[in-house]
Amino acid sequence: MSDKHQLRSEGEELQGLLDDLQRDHAIREVSGWDTGFANLNRALDGILPGLYLLIGPPACGKTSFAKQVTDQVVMQNSLPGIFFSFAESKKELRIKTLSCLSGVENRELRRGSAYLLHWYGVPKRTITAEELPPSWEKVKNAAENAHRWLDLLYLIECRRDMNIRQIEEQIEEVCRVKGSDRMMVVIDDCQRLGPSNQPIRDRIANIAELLQGIALNGNIPVLAVWPDLIEETRTLPQVWADKVPGADVILVMENDLERTKKLTEPNQAVNLHIVKNRGGEKGKLAFDFFPPFSKFVEA
Repeated sequence: MSDKHQLRSEGEELQGLLDDLQRDHAIREVSGWDTGFANLNRALDGILPGLYLLIGPPACGKTSFAKQVTDQVVMQNSLPGIFFSFAESKKELRIKTLSCLSGVENRELRRGSAYLLHWYGVPKRTITAEELPPSWEKVKNAAENAHRWLDLLYLIECRRDMNIRQIEEQIEEVCRVKGSDRMMVVIDDCQRLGPSNQPIRDRIANIAELLQGIALNGNIPVLAVWPDLIEETRTLPQVWADKVPGADVILVMENDLERTKKLTEPNQAVNLHIVKNRGGEKGKLAFDFFPPFSKFVEA
């Protein structure tokens, strides 16, 4: 009998909770992890364990937003992160991060330092390290400054046949390598985890249930990105709250066409609707999205 778990009432356990709360005496605006976005922090109470579903139409910036949130959570909270990508390569994701951090357009980064020299009026030729342009120096400095927290972040290019169990194994491996059970997990284009012979609209509930299992078993936050591909009619953001009962938080992204008119092309105004938020508020947050820099800024 002595080896069995001791049964304790809530009255007996309560003092332990009070002791924990008293030890955690730091003044914090939110109870979860800092997202790097002040308004999003307040709305969600920070990032807490559970399944977060980010939904939006194609080309609205879902991947850039998810990558920026991942980077900022890892950077602000000094904890491991893992980003699973079914569509974009590691190189493209790294360019997004470097562009966002350095303020150098991602198209310039793709063309490399030789292009940047030519952009500044230097003839095309073999270059030396001393001739690197100011923009390239900004990129190098941004990378060096970010090296500490980038060492906590892992990018995984997913094969088309990658499944939930393989994702769990990758998460377990990062936990083992980093010696931490705290982690931010992001899965971009998570609809690819479902059977290809099944219509995409029929996959979401089942996939969300599996991802919720990962979040629950690991007591970690899982941010999954899902495309809104319904073409017949414009989907109202609130509709998604009933479609995915397994998600703890549902964020629906949509372009704000009226506010976009006030911005310089190709910049976009984006609204992020919080249509489901267990234990928190629902509402709408405004962002400005700058595609050349893969960067979101709270409006």
